[in-house]
Amino acid sequence: MSNLVLNDRNIFPDKKVLTQYLGNSIKAWESFIDLLKIDYPQISTEWRYYNDGKSWLFKVTKKAKTICWVSVWDKYFKVTCYFNNRAEELIKTSILDATIKKNWLRDKKNSNLRPITIEVRKISDLKTIKIMIELKESFK
Repeated sequence: MSNLVLNDRNIFPDKKVLTQYLGNSIKAWESFIDLLKIDYPQISTEWRYYNDGKSWLFKVTKKAKTICWVSVWDKYFKVTCYFNNRAEELIKTSILDATIKKNWLRDKKNSNLRPITIEVRKISDLKTIKIMIELKESFK
């Protein structure tokens, strides 16, 4: 089982630190950053240490709207988008993989917000991330 890394508040997750933890997945990370810069220039990003989770997280926003959260794990990273229950039809009719849709639709806990989390290990995993960002941007 992999571990969440970047737990030391005194070590900022710069390129050297990310390369150390991500290993070969650093190429996917760099492509993710390029995707955000090129395809979504209006999006802002920031690293922040969160005391509640005792870890650094990468927050992606557009104005006041949070698009996704990124956590770094041993040899990969996870991108999570939260969608509220009103997005159900949007998720159902999206081009997301059927398994992702099924898991999100099944995960109707007592919360109004439900996550879709994708593990990113290789550049091809970013295809799903792009779909999630498009869904998040299109939902009002």
